[in-house]
Amino acid sequence: MADRLWRAANPALSPERHSELVSALMAARRAVAASQRAGDEAQERRARREVDQCKRLLGERGPVWWTDGAPDFNRRMVRNTPYAAWFASAFES
Repeated sequence: MADRLWRAANPALSPERHSELVSALMAARRAVAASQRAGDEAQERRARREVDQCKRLLGERGPVWWTDGAPDFNRRMVRNTPYAAWFASAFES
């Protein structure tokens, strides 16, 4: 298990919109892989921008979608956040 926190998608998105965005994200990720296999750097940059746009629309990047004032610990190592003790106890073997 990776010890990094990742932001969840915005739960206020309708199931339909969430599904549309996830489908677009997966297509963009496939485009990144295809462009890498083809060695097409320009297409890879375009595909990576599409991945970023989808993740922002999902709420996984960019401005936070929650309103309680909690800080954003996205992409941080759990051990460096206030969630370190919880994580350690939640995932004990």
